[in-house]
Amino acid sequence: MTGCKFDESNIAWRQLEGFDDLWFYVYNVDRKNGIVDAIFKFAANSRIALHQHKVPYITLVLQGELRFYRPNGEQKEVRPVGSYVVGVANGDPHIEGGGDEDVIVFFSFRNSEDVLFVFLDEQLKPVLPFSIGDFEEQLKAQGPAKWQKAA
Repeated sequence: MTGCKFDESNIAWRQLEGFDDLWFYVYNVDRKNGIVDAIFKFAANSRIALHQHKVPYITLVLQGELRFYRPNGEQKEVRPVGSYVVGVANGDPHIEGGGDEDVIVFFSFRNSEDVLFVFLDEQLKPVLPFSIGDFEEQLKAQGPAKWQKAA
């Protein structure tokens, strides 16, 4: 599906300070069931900070290709558009980024009680956790997500 573009015209992307190549939009935070659904956009040929997922998650690449790197910078994996992956909690620390074009990925974090993922320093020590509460704050700040519950 090379050249297929995700229509992001209705997405009010948000950014965190210090993450110039990463945007996100939160669709849902369901604290009762420990679920956070969001999409992330990584700039073309970018790499975001080293991190580790602390809860199970699902990803679906909607546009571009998602590239993974080991902590030493060596490329580990490439997930093209349409790739659906079920990830495990406490997997290998890694770096993610876009391929030759911006990549857009749907993430569904599961079984979350607190920290979803944590950014790490070069010694793999936790530096910045990102929790379900952080996503609740972002959802509140962005306003209601454009979605509805099925009847």
